Amino acid sequence: MAWVFVILGGLFETAFAVSLKHSEGFTRLWPTVSFLVCAVISFALLMAGLRELPVGTAYAAWTGIGAAGTAIAGMIWFGDSAAFLRVASVVLIVAGVVGLNLVGSNAL
Repeated sequence: MAWVFVILGGLFETAFAVSLKHSEGFTRLWPTVSFLVCAVISFALLMAGLRELPVGTAYAAWTGIGAAGTAIAGMIWFGDSAAFLRVASVVLIVAGVVGLNLVGSNAL
């Protein structure tokens, strides 16, 4: 269940980053409220996941999901470049998160 919390927290991290973009420097009320709500939920879910997972692995997964999700959202909804190197970099982030999870806390 801890991984579910971390994954959902990473998705809420993506949501708070997108909301932050829409808030236009906290000048728009509802995107600002969305940012605050998503940020609190994201951190609460990370905290719940940290009860059972190693901090380094959980935090790396949480930030990786958030970073990759935000980059993908930028490419889809904000017109950010979808150049090959950018997409390959997102794939490397995901590969790093998967690698950390495969190694787990039993590695030497």
